[in-house]
Amino acid sequence: MNSVFGIRHIVQFVLFIALQILLFDSLVLFGTGFCFIYISFLLFLPIHINKVLLLFLGFVAGFTVDIFYDTMGIHAAASVLLAFMRPHILNLLTPRDGYETSDSANLHKMGWNWFLTYSLLLIAIHHTAVFMLEIFGFDWRILLNLLLSTMFTGVVVVILQLLFFSVKRASR
Repeated sequence: MNSVFGIRHIVQFVLFIALQILLFDSLVLFGTGFCFIYISFLLFLPIHINKVLLLFLGFVAGFTVDIFYDTMGIHAAASVLLAFMRPHILNLLTPRDGYETSDSANLHKMGWNWFLTYSLLLIAIHHTAVFMLEIFGFDWRILLNLLLSTMFTGVVVVILQLLFFSVKRASR
């Protein structure tokens, strides 16, 4: 069971990084909205993943994108921040009965409200870090980039959940 779990997440990692580099690098919404689909890998990981492993995976995902985008660690830093904040956001959104050990962040299992809150908060945290590190400060134009990019990435993440994460897998 663990090897299947590991292989599935390795395939997701490779797929999301490849999509980011080959396709989503050139897709820009209205000239200011970017889609950073590679963070889906971090969003879709199991809820009860080891925190050190989560931080390491965040670094690896961000650093891999940094290598291809030549962004000198911006994506690595933003992805590690996302990985650091993920357990805190999950604690804020804990259902009354708690999470099961086999739960993952899945739209079909957790519901629309939970999943949208979870994903949009973490996407906004990641994108804020990327844009602020990119200009090394704050500028009011970042707000438009942040809004469009968060919505663009959020819509793509929901589409991925609807297309590739079945209801059957969620009910296990």
